Amino acid sequence: MDKFVVQGEATLTGSVEAAGAKNAALPMMAAALLVRGPVRLRRVPRLRDITTLSRLLERLGAQVHREDDALVLDAGTLSSTEAPYDLVKTMRASIYVLGPLLARERRARVSLPGGCAWGPRPVDLHLMGMERLGAVIRIEEGYILAEAPNGLHGADIHLDIASVGATGNILLAAVGAEGTTRIHNAAREPELAALGGLLNAMGARVTGAGSPEITIEGSAALHPAEAEVIPDRIEAGTFLVGGAMTRGDVTVTGCEPAHLTALLAKLEETGAQVTRGPDWVRVRGPRRPHAVTVTTDFYPGFPTDLQAQIMALAAVADGTSVVTERVYADRFTHVPELERLGAEILLQGSRAVVEGKPRLSGARVMATDLRASAALILAGLAAHGETHVSRVYHIDRGYERIEEKLAALGAVVRREDEPLVT
Repeated sequence: MDKFVVQGEATLTGSVEAAGAKNAALPMMAAALLVRGPVRLRRVPRLRDITTLSRLLERLGAQVHREDDALVLDAGTLSSTEAPYDLVKTMRASIYVLGPLLARERRARVSLPGGCAWGPRPVDLHLMGMERLGAVIRIEEGYILAEAPNGLHGADIHLDIASVGATGNILLAAVGAEGTTRIHNAAREPELAALGGLLNAMGARVTGAGSPEITIEGSAALHPAEAEVIPDRIEAGTFLVGGAMTRGDVTVTGCEPAHLTALLAKLEETGAQVTRGPDWVRVRGPRRPHAVTVTTDFYPGFPTDLQAQIMALAAVADGTSVVTERVYADRFTHVPELERLGAEILLQGSRAVVEGKPRLSGARVMATDLRASAALILAGLAAHGETHVSRVYHIDRGYERIEEKLAALGAVVRREDEPLVT
């Protein structure tokens, strides 16, 4: 098992290019199940989650291969409609195959998903949406059994929560349904707009993707298509937070500044200087960040996937910061690990009160999930001494070559083998 060894008291300086967004690429890959022919996705990052979904699609009978930064997926012939536990358990996004399998094959057997270990994230909205579209759903022995022997039909679907996953899955199913589907209180994340764009390139009739109401005119004839994955706003945000908290000067290129508005506003509140271009953002950090109040929310609010990183910044800020988590109230598994580095954090339900300190101290810490991994690396860069971050397989799920990109910014981060203790 690998670990990262992070040399502290770093100042991140320089330029780094954003990778394609994992959270956009995954549902776009699942969309390839809807057509009988090759779908070519450009700017697909090389990540563990991409590999996992590729293996799952191959298990279903699709062919998947790389062409430089592009992924070519051909689901001309499917040999199975089962997404097995051994693959689905490692990644929640595997459930994205449910919608397109129902639309195309009228049946699916999908293991209940796994992924990061923090908090319950039920799939009830996914299943409600499929039932509204006419599927019959059962849960047996840890599997979702879904059938639509007469095909799917359009429906008005109201989501109690603007869930990204449920919105995407329902959208993938509805393009194969007979009639019109409207998703109300849909998630507005840019990744869903990207999915809608791919589906329309395939011949679907989707309007409003990326807005609170999506309309899908189903049963359009679909065909192979090509699309480019949008930039990863969470990866970009992670590097920009790193620049702000290490007195650095970091420019992220190949990004979409409009997708980072909520983060950039908070970084300016910390005293960082923020400059935006058409496809780049530059952040110059202050001598010491000011304390900040952050409340996560669905897009366009502050991303929950940047909550751990902004808390790492708050740990070295001047003053008392308050971080409130409104999307996943118990997403605080990184707090005890930040405290091992010397952070002073008081948890009060879904709120964390952070008393900033001038300096943290390096220690051995354990990554508990994907974004916590990034937060611990950032905290280690701002600490005195060395920080050892175990379980970096989490970060390999969502950050492409992070140690190389940090090295390009002047950080000293090395990957080492960590023997298993028995």
